Parts: sequence; C-alpha cells; structure tokens
Amino acid sequence: MSQSQQMESSPLVDALRFLGQWAKNPRMIGAVAPSGPYLARKMASHVDLAREGPIVELGPGTGPVTQALLARGVPRERLLLVEYDSHFCELLAERYPGVKIVQGDAYHLTKTLDGHVDGPVASVVSSLPLLVMPEADRIRLLKDVFLMMGPQGTMIQFTYGPKSPMPLEGPELSGGYTGSCSAPIILNIPPARVWLYRSSTA
Repeated sequence: MSQSQQMESSPLVDALRFLGQWAKNPRMIGAVAPSGPYLARKMASHVDLAREGPIVELGPGTGPVTQALLARGVPRERLLLVEYDSHFCELLAERYPGVKIVQGDAYHLTKTLDGHVDGPVASVVSSLPLLVMPEADRIRLLKDVFLMMGPQGTMIQFTYGPKSPMPLEGPELSGGYTGSCSAPIILNIPPARVWLYRSSTA
C-alpha cells in the first residue's frame, strides 16, 4: 500500500471525513466520529456465523464495523451494507470490493432492500443514530428488521447513552422484543454500549 493510500484510510482522515459529512447532515449521520476498533470488534463478535443468509449492516459510514465483520470471518459475498450518504457509498465500494452496497434509507428497510435480499437475513448490525429519530421510525425499523430476520435473528446496535435506544414497551410493540446490553466499552471515545435485540417469541 502506498503512503497516499495509507493516509487516505488513516483513522484521522476518516474522522475528518466523518465530521464533514456530519456537518452537512447531522440528523442522518448522528455521530461526529466513526466507531472505534474496540467497539467495532465487540459488535462483530455477536454475529452468529452459523446462521444462513446475508448479514446486513446499517449505517456503515467509513467502514470500521465492516472491517471488523470481515476480520471476524464474514465472507464478503454475505455482507450487505445499507448507507444513506453517497460519499460514504463511494468510499466503501473502493475499500471493500465484493461487498454489496445499497444506497438508501435504513428507516424504510423493507422498501430499500426490496429486490436485494433473497430469503431470511442472518443478522442485522446497526450503527444508526437511533436517538435522533422519532420513536415511530425506530419502531418501524425494529419491526422491519425482524420481518427480514425471523424470530431467531439478533439485531446488534450500539449507543452512547445508558438506556436502550430502541423502544421496547408500548401498545405498538406488545412486548414482542427484548433487549440486553454490554458493559460500557471505555476504550471507545466516547464510551459506548452494545445492545442486542431479540424477538420474545424466539
């Protein structure tokens, strides 16, 4: 790899690129920096490689979680990235040839992935900024995710706050989902937690 290529993919360059895109669209980007390697590895560790079907990553940004998923042993042909920002889509295509990338809105997931997925999804790994979105959008996303995965699937999501970023109670949910979270990952800046969401009917 040349020095220019190394600089192009350095954490500092990615952080500046991420900050620039956040400034243009803070509601959709949500964070001012990409996930750190410790957080990315923690998220990837929860993917069940034995389950068949594609592994869908929501909001990959500059690709730190994508890289962790590949390092975990997820084959490139099983990964499907859903990214809203066109600049990040171009960057991801350059960095991860062979990985399928769909530009679209993850909060309308079934519509965005219509025609891109055959059969059940194995896992969904999300770096979406859930807390900046209305509760109705988050509930729709949760239902869409489990519609695509089935009751045996797991949605993996990180957050910087102490509470679940995904609503788990209310008449629209009817107790259909459960959530558990990790201890704070203090080596990530800022510290973050990983939440695992499952169907209560599994």
